[in-house]
Amino acid sequence: MTNASWETLSNQAVAFCGVIYFLALLSHLVEWSALRRLPVSAGSVTLPARRTGSGSIAVAEGGSDDAEVDEDVERRTNLFGRLGLLLTVLALAVHFVALLGRGMAADPNRVPWGNMYEFTLAGTFFVTLSYLALYKRFSLAWMAPIVTGVVLVLLMVDVIVLHEEVAPLTEALDSPWLVIHVVSAVIATGAFTVGGIVSVLFLVQERAERRGRTGGGYLGRVPDTATLDRVAYRINAFAFPVWTFAVLITGPIWAFHAWGSYWNWDPKEVWAFITWVLYAGYLHARATAGWKGRNAAILALCGMATLWFSFIGVNFFISSIHSYA
Repeated sequence: MTNASWETLSNQAVAFCGVIYFLALLSHLVEWSALRRLPVSAGSVTLPARRTGSGSIAVAEGGSDDAEVDEDVERRTNLFGRLGLLLTVLALAVHFVALLGRGMAADPNRVPWGNMYEFTLAGTFFVTLSYLALYKRFSLAWMAPIVTGVVLVLLMVDVIVLHEEVAPLTEALDSPWLVIHVVSAVIATGAFTVGGIVSVLFLVQERAERRGRTGGGYLGRVPDTATLDRVAYRINAFAFPVWTFAVLITGPIWAFHAWGSYWNWDPKEVWAFITWVLYAGYLHARATAGWKGRNAAILALCGMATLWFSFIGVNFFISSIHSYA
């Protein structure tokens, strides 16, 4: 295949995986719409049941006709839930083809993260990969419509706003450290984003619990705040050492090889370090002072905000030697 053919394949794969993500989102929306007709204790076995204030699981009341209707709705929700998960896996595979085609389209062939478009393409890939990798470990079925929706929106923005033609790497990027540094940064970004989604749901669930609105709807299927707090902590605790490796080890080494200095106080370096400080504070406060709940979630979201600002905000609003990526 020629370079032009690889680039065309990459562009088509991006569009195709966007369609599949959209179909996955629709499947999960149908699933969750049907779940509104079921008691919280029913539905897909992967969804955690909510408990009443007394600690007992809510049970549907009614005769045999109601039970038959519930069984029919439950089968339908399980079907669309499995379909949505299958479509998400398929979208991830096509997503990978888009990344592969992007790298093969360059002359010479290179890794597919030489600019903002490619980094966003890789970042959304790792958001989905992180979600699927943690799906069974943390029973994350309740995150399905949000993750697919977020990835779909980011891909649309990436194609419409950030798209660039394939080009050779700049001199500063043409280094073996690009692979090590960017892979670790992108993995951490994907995990931090999934953790941020959990923190947002924590704040929404916590507000609903304070107002006594935990009976039904989407939030009725989302775990309680204690579980959400624990899941967010574990995901962020995984991402933090990976981010540390990217920002404080491989980044400075690469900077030395590219510019002759380990640290230049460039805006992107500063904001990446601010992100590191915020997440370090979050993990330290939670581990030593037992700082959990609302304050911890807000601090984690501040970290995620600085993470994405260092990528998007610095590139668009601040002059930086990293503005190409």
